[in-house]
Order: sequence, then structure tokens, then C-alpha cells
Amino acid sequence: MKIVIIGGTGLIGSKTHAILRNAGHEVLAASPKSGVNTLTGEGLADALAGAQVVVDLANSPSFEDKAVLEFFETSGRNLHQAERAAGVGHHVALSIVGTDRTPENGYFRAKVAQEKLVEASGIPYTIIRSTQFMEFLGGIAASSVQGNAIHLSPGSFQPIAADDVAAFVADVALAAPRNGIVEIAGPERAPFDEIVARYLKSVGDPREVVRDSEALYFGGRVDERSLVPLGEARLGRIGLDEWLRRNQAAS
Repeated sequence: MKIVIIGGTGLIGSKTHAILRNAGHEVLAASPKSGVNTLTGEGLADALAGAQVVVDLANSPSFEDKAVLEFFETSGRNLHQAERAAGVGHHVALSIVGTDRTPENGYFRAKVAQEKLVEASGIPYTIIRSTQFMEFLGGIAASSVQGNAIHLSPGSFQPIAADDVAAFVADVALAAPRNGIVEIAGPERAPFDEIVARYLKSVGDPREVVRDSEALYFGGRVDERSLVPLGEARLGRIGLDEWLRRNQAAS
């Protein structure tokens, strides 16, 4: 089976590529560096020729509200047009748990727009909504600094390891289209501030984490269940403590 991964050289893309290739599939890791650009349409027709499945992991180079919305809308339209022309039978898109519940967050609004384009494309699809990756805990802490402390919501948080995300993406890519949404999350749910505090302690960061119910998450307010699955979800195997151990061993 030929599978094209848009954004195939990124964090999740490279891991998914390895899983699918090791399973014996023909896998193309497509990115602007390889001459495939969903924003301009360059190289899409050639890349998708003969493909049965397309996995869209592309991300905007800018997170500014207008730019990220334009990226996902333009990229999505170009990709779906090329998929229809190539006769692609399954479009897999990676999105975010809670993306439709935090409208103040411009990135989340753009992902909602992306999902709507997928649903309206006429191509059989599966949307995977994932909780935040454990690999981004450091970036979350950096974005939440106020003075000498890190302010975070006590709302529930359920981060997932990138290795688990890639395993789920590969599994969905090889399955029949759901024409719906699958949610994935890490195996442990705990208050947002506590999880980040555990991460900081593990990397030797002495900064205080302040529990702040008014703290914003990339511009959006977070309540108790904004960032976690509300219903059934597939859970990863790698817990936070195990991921922290692996992270320390690799550093």
C-alpha cells in the first residue's frame, strides 16, 4: 500500500513513517524540503499518484491567528483537490482534543476549520483528535511564565507521548475510514499545573508553578475538562513517569 505522509519529517511524521515502512508499506514522507508544498500545491500531484492513503500532519510555520487559519484552509483545499484527482481512498488528519471547546484560541479555531474541510471534502476520512504531546511540556511552561513563576490552570490534563501518537496514527492509516473522529490521550489524567510541575522537577527547573484558574493556555481559557476527552478515547501505553525516565536517559 502506498501511504503519503504530509509533514512526514516532523515529530509525529517521522515516527509514523518508520512504523509504516517497517510494516512493509510504500511510504512517502512529503514536505516542502522534498518538493511537496500543500500551501502552493507544488508537487502534490506527483506525490499522490497511486496513493491509497494520505496522512495529513502538516503544521503552519506561523501560529499568528490569521496566518494559521489561512494555512490550514489553503493547505486543506489544495490537498483535497489533489486527493480527489488521484483517487485517494482514505484521508487521515491529526487534530486536537477540545479544539471545538476553546474558541478564544486562534490555533484551535484554525483546526476546527481544517476539520470542516475534511468532512466536506467527499473523501473517506478519519480525524484523530489528540491531547497535548508530552514533548511540548517545556514549551507550555515557557509560554506560561509570569514574573518568576509559571501560572497554569488546575483543569484536567492528559498528555500523550509522541511514540503513542505515531502508533495510533499508523494504526488508523491502515484501518478502514471511520468518516468520523477518534480521540486519543495519555494513560494518566491529572491537574494541568501538577503535570507541568512534575516535568519541571524532573529536568531540574526550580521555578514555582502557581495554580491559577485564570491562567490562559495559548490565549484561551481552560476549565476542568477543556483539554481532555469527554467520552471514549484510545489511551496510550507510556505514562508520564515512564516518559520522563526515557527523556532523562536520552539527554
